Amino acid sequence: MAQIRPFRAYRPCQGMEKRIAALPYDVYNREEACEVVKKNPDSFLAVDRAETQFGEEVDTYADCVYEKADQLLREKIQEGKFVQDPTPCFYLYELTMDGNSQTGVVACASIDDYRNNVIKKHELTREDKEQDRIRHVDVCDANTGPIFLACRYPAELLTLMEEWKNAHAPVYDFTSDDEITHRVWVVDEEEKIRTIHSLFGGISSIYIADGHHRAASAVKVGQKRRAEHPDYTGKEEFNFFLSVVFPYDQLTILPYHRIVKDIKGMEPKAFIGSMKFNFELMAMPGFPCKPVEKHCFGLYVDGEWFHLKAYPDIYAGKDSVGQLDVSILQDKVLGPVLGISDPRTDERIRFMGGNHRLKDLAAAADETGGAAFAMYPTSMEELMTIADEGKLMPPKSTWFEPKLRSGLFIHNLSD
Repeated sequence: MAQIRPFRAYRPCQGMEKRIAALPYDVYNREEACEVVKKNPDSFLAVDRAETQFGEEVDTYADCVYEKADQLLREKIQEGKFVQDPTPCFYLYELTMDGNSQTGVVACASIDDYRNNVIKKHELTREDKEQDRIRHVDVCDANTGPIFLACRYPAELLTLMEEWKNAHAPVYDFTSDDEITHRVWVVDEEEKIRTIHSLFGGISSIYIADGHHRAASAVKVGQKRRAEHPDYTGKEEFNFFLSVVFPYDQLTILPYHRIVKDIKGMEPKAFIGSMKFNFELMAMPGFPCKPVEKHCFGLYVDGEWFHLKAYPDIYAGKDSVGQLDVSILQDKVLGPVLGISDPRTDERIRFMGGNHRLKDLAAAADETGGAAFAMYPTSMEELMTIADEGKLMPPKSTWFEPKLRSGLFIHNLSD
């Protein structure tokens, strides 16, 4: 059962939260990160992406970059831009986008739960990406970005959270530049803390929604610390990592679209014609095509949009992974027609999150004379089923919005 426990968070002092809160480090490339930090030096992105403090001649993964991240974090704490709660607390973190709200519990999850598959994964991770965050967490001695988790909440926990929000003023309440409203409450009453801890203890499965690389890295740092402290008890902070656990049915998954650089030398008519073997094809003259149900796709090529609907016989009898739209597209189009056998490494394909407009997909395809595929979003139920079966989803299957902010909660590994 899940081990979810309170902690003494470092968090922005009152009035600094909006300036400090930053989108996750991997949302930006280096140039974009530098621009954000230049405009707002207080942005936590300066810590998460400390290469912003150096010229281009310094490698992103140089030792001095991680040392600078640690230095910046300590300086911000010493300058009073962060405060630490005196006792371990849980925190409630509410995000509201387009009128829809989701509220999760900010807490520390167990590295043993991750290793024993109580915390379940649905994606592979890449070693190079892991190594970057391993070094960042280890040198900074802290988890600076929360892992986005989800589970089936018991009704009692939902009621407790709502009652606490109604009875207490939030310590933070601000709207970020992307029009997401963020509100945070500190749960510091011992009785409520014990109840939340106990209720999570009755949950058998928690799912990683977003942040597989951060989770894997945090766990490996914890294992490294265990090796360095063979007399560890299991209660030390390095045995746990920063997380926000949301009710699964409050979350919004957006589609993750595909854009291919070229259509492998085919004439557009021939390429479009090749779709007819596996899909019901309908031209959409003058209209972008946004899929409105599972097993449907929008195809853009050569200035035109088409609606594709997969024939049932191509996915009938497939397992939970094979029935995913991203799998159908890969198995019937990207691989056999366009020759993209490994979308993780093939430079001919790129991915665009569902927060982009369809005209952005079309523009990207037009840049290179390629094609774009507008996807229907994967559901949380599909994600959880696949994780429960111990299977993996294809890369870039889900895009979660809104994104959690880094810098609102910091978990020190040596407290």
